[in-house]
Amino acid sequence: MDRLTSLTAFVRVVDSGGFSAAGRHLNMSTTMVSNHVQSLEDRLGARLLNRTTRKVSLTEIGKAYYDRCTQILADLEQADDIAGAMQSTPRGTLRIYTATHIIPFISPVVGEFLAAYPDVKVDMTMGERMIDIVDEGFDIAIRLTPPPDSSLIVRSLATWRHVLCCSPSYLEKHPRPQQLSELTQHNCVRHALYPFEDGWHFTDRKGAPAVIRISGNLLTNSGETLRLAALEGVGISLAAGFLVHDDLESGRLIRLLPEYRPVEMSMNAIYPHRHHLSAKVRTFIDLLAHHSAEQQKLINPYS
Repeated sequence: MDRLTSLTAFVRVVDSGGFSAAGRHLNMSTTMVSNHVQSLEDRLGARLLNRTTRKVSLTEIGKAYYDRCTQILADLEQADDIAGAMQSTPRGTLRIYTATHIIPFISPVVGEFLAAYPDVKVDMTMGERMIDIVDEGFDIAIRLTPPPDSSLIVRSLATWRHVLCCSPSYLEKHPRPQQLSELTQHNCVRHALYPFEDGWHFTDRKGAPAVIRISGNLLTNSGETLRLAALEGVGISLAAGFLVHDDLESGRLIRLLPEYRPVEMSMNAIYPHRHHLSAKVRTFIDLLAHHSAEQQKLINPYS
């Protein structure tokens, strides 16, 4: 049997929850859908689906295979989409979710996009929570950390680093840390979406990785709240460099332990691969990537 058709049938069975529904979507008999899935299982020598009279469910092997199949099919769809892109024009409504404090980098792209494509509308929401792009109907999310869902497509737009810092008023009341290990003795305020939780990751002056477990009295998903807390002398912050750059330049915040570099992060465009990548999404991402490359020094002033 045609392997690509079999992959498509398998993915459709999983997405629609059964062989009959998959057959209706594919204009194929239930028996033929079943034969395609069986062909894959025979080829692999492994069961992909658990079948009962009421439903089908993925086996452990099936889940891993499904994730790769959806990626392969999405890549093929994207290739087809790119081939027809010269004759397609962005139109419709583009729904965007973006992290709050990168709005200054995103808004100019939105303005340029709307000016260039009058048939497009943009519905942009900003926040600091972890969303479900598919369930909530967003076309694209722009985040500073990778998503927990590995089935999503992640395109890196720019790199950035945190800066370890605190206010002068904090140092008036607490000894300035001279070694990374001394952070355990300080009140460290942290971001809830930091990917390593309470383990702050650095590289030392020799390029070797260094991790320190910290604790503190403030945990929040708001970068601005962390900034204001640091300015008020609440504690030591591992803050996005672009967010506190002006504070560091003015002396309102002081950089600590500059010989230890926080690990590099990425500003990412994230979108669901199961959807056909439309001209509006692809064009906006391309504009965003171009703009981010031009703004790289502002996004990562402490590279």
